[in-house]
Amino acid sequence: MFRGKVIWITGASSGIGEALSKALSKEHCNLILSARRENELKRVKDECDNSGNIRVLPFDLANYQSMDEIVSKAISFFGKIDMLINNGGISQRSLIIETAISVDKKLMEIDYLGTVALSKALLPHFIENKSGHFVTVTSLMGKFSSPYRSSYCGAKHALHGFFDALRLEHVQDNIKVTMICPGFVNTNISRNALIGDGTKLNKQDNATQNGLEPEIFVERMLKAIKKQKFEAYIGKGETKGIYLKRFFPKLLHRVILKSAVR
Repeated sequence: MFRGKVIWITGASSGIGEALSKALSKEHCNLILSARRENELKRVKDECDNSGNIRVLPFDLANYQSMDEIVSKAISFFGKIDMLINNGGISQRSLIIETAISVDKKLMEIDYLGTVALSKALLPHFIENKSGHFVTVTSLMGKFSSPYRSSYCGAKHALHGFFDALRLEHVQDNIKVTMICPGFVNTNISRNALIGDGTKLNKQDNATQNGLEPEIFVERMLKAIKKQKFEAYIGKGETKGIYLKRFFPKLLHRVILKSAVR
């Protein structure tokens, strides 16, 4: 499925994005790696196989007004884009009462508006080609919520609403949408998460530390993409929350309160 395709990955400088870049570089495809930090993108590129088939395109999802220019540059590398993997974003760890509205705004700008603006800018290219695949990494928190993550949950829930609509509107254009919902993955997401005043948490939590290793997560993620799944829930026991939310929401409420995951 991936051989010869042009695949664009955001959030490629670390964590899931880095592991994804390295895994896909073995699949004989052309990659475009994006994130804010150009030096880290170049490092990831150098550590990948077939680095000659990889281009680096640094940009900030928060600058969502300039996505048309970014998309044009991305297309110019290989003449087309076959798949966009929306993996870039940030998280949050703070109680609602302690969280400044500026933090909610920043989460929505990066995790939701940045991802949506990039996807909308690329959409005409997919329509013209009558082919394309949006793969968006959200979270289990995009399906049910947890304390200390209100801004993050809000942005991730919003992504599901948008991309479910996109899938419905563009069936006739042969455009696919896959939502990847991670549970706990052992990355720096907690360290980089924003707290109530907008600064970084700068520490790892136990649940994230004990989560899936990025390489194992990516292996399962690629299988879901190959199957063109609408949604995939990838993690350990925390994925059971999806089904508790659907059938036993009050039980899920008690389970989450008891776990007190921060």
